[in-house]
Amino acid sequence: MTDPLPLSYINQYAYCPRRFWYMYAQSEMEVNAHVLRGVQNHERAHTPGYESQGEGVRIHRRVYVFSERWQISGFCDLLEEHPDGRFVPVEYKQGKQGRWMNDQAQLCAQALCLEEMTGRPIETGAIFYFGSRRRVEVIFDQSLRAETARLIDAMQRAVAIGEILPHTEQKSRCQGCSLHDICLPEETRVLSPAS
Repeated sequence: MTDPLPLSYINQYAYCPRRFWYMYAQSEMEVNAHVLRGVQNHERAHTPGYESQGEGVRIHRRVYVFSERWQISGFCDLLEEHPDGRFVPVEYKQGKQGRWMNDQAQLCAQALCLEEMTGRPIETGAIFYFGSRRRVEVIFDQSLRAETARLIDAMQRAVAIGEILPHTEQKSRCQGCSLHDICLPEETRVLSPAS
């Protein structure tokens, strides 16, 4: 049995498989302004514990979740426990909501873990974007669940094969990436035999 993959890396893989490879397989991480802001914004959410909110909602902070079926584990920034028994995972993200589904897939992976751990269906979650100060509801429909499962499978295959992954086809994602100077996407394209 292999070690479970960190579910936060689903976000990295969905954004760029090569970024995932550098972070997971080679333990590369550079801190730029965007990454640093994210770390600072997460400080309160990452303090373990719980509190009660109005309407009987109990807030659990930094909740460890895992799935033996999917071989993933990680943390929910927040887990809301509602009086009717519903659990709602909440993820904090730096910046504003993007056009990609990487944040939603990471949150959906948390829901898959919670469903396995609790035996209860997790139907919705939320992402709070610091950049826009907005909370966005995420519905865990079949489409999002299928995409999340596809990403988990792809990550596990990549780790099993053990070879560096290609650059993302969406070159705009390279701009502002904290690993740009390690990955060297332009230089690699120029020097590749296919160029």
